[in-house]
Amino acid sequence: MHVLSTFSEASVPKFPWGRRAAGAGQERTSPFQARGHVMATRQAWTAWAAVLATAVLLSAPGCSSQPEPSQGKSKELTLDLGGGVTVKLALIPAGKFMMGSPDSEKGRVVNEGPQHEVTISKPFYMGVTEVTQAQYEAVMGTNLSNFKGEANPVEQVSWNDAEGFCKKLSDKTRQAVRLPTEAEWEYACRAGTATAFSFGDADSVLGDYAWYSANSGNTTHPVGQKKPNAWGLYDMHGNVWEWCADWYGDYPKGAVTEPQGPASGTSRVLRGGSWVWDPEYCRSAKRRDDTPDGRDYGCGFRVVVSVSAPGL
Repeated sequence: MHVLSTFSEASVPKFPWGRRAAGAGQERTSPFQARGHVMATRQAWTAWAAVLATAVLLSAPGCSSQPEPSQGKSKELTLDLGGGVTVKLALIPAGKFMMGSPDSEKGRVVNEGPQHEVTISKPFYMGVTEVTQAQYEAVMGTNLSNFKGEANPVEQVSWNDAEGFCKKLSDKTRQAVRLPTEAEWEYACRAGTATAFSFGDADSVLGDYAWYSANSGNTTHPVGQKKPNAWGLYDMHGNVWEWCADWYGDYPKGAVTEPQGPASGTSRVLRGGSWVWDPEYCRSAKRRDDTPDGRDYGCGFRVVVSVSAPGL
């Protein structure tokens, strides 16, 4: 098995074992109490019940650091690529958000509208960082990046290359690894916000969260060095543009659920901005597109895994 799941203590369900332990430890009415026996007898009975409760709790099959799949999902998923290389993903909750930008947003362009409500009906796992060169090489056996560095994001990869990586990683881990839809990407980037960036509207603090034109030194940087967004995702703004699964096209005019983009097209979506672009290009709503075979040393990607995927 190539999947390592890490469960936080908070994610371990407290029912039924927590309730069973509490019930066993409660004071019980006995025939002796009914006859008015002394308090010492009551205390002895309660102590015995507590011991029994502990034994039940320790022997319960659900009392472990890893709950059964039906009891909930880990907040984190790790895919093992072999050779000590892994991909860490964070659980993104289901929910609704307004996709696109309002007319008043600084730097807005027409393809970011109309704003429309999107429902993400199922949680999913998303890579905590962009795919690194070490990760890409572990799967594909090659690294075409211009700015070399094992921990730097892979770039000079086309949409076709990214799809090939997802297919090979799916085969390797027996999980349904894929690119995020454009809606999933923006939803995860925003992490519950409705502002220009995941941290607010002020681009004066963009450097705390992103590598972009003003601070990159004209190169990519190792992933995960800046502050993450509220859902624990790094470099959603800047470093490299990220390929999405969708064909590029106009937005719908009304509310939608789990949009997949147009059925066909000539170019694919890129999101997030990069090391060479100015702040307005790193906004949560900013869209760009390129042909599926286009390669650029400012373009990379991150992956997602559906919660309902095999093995999860």
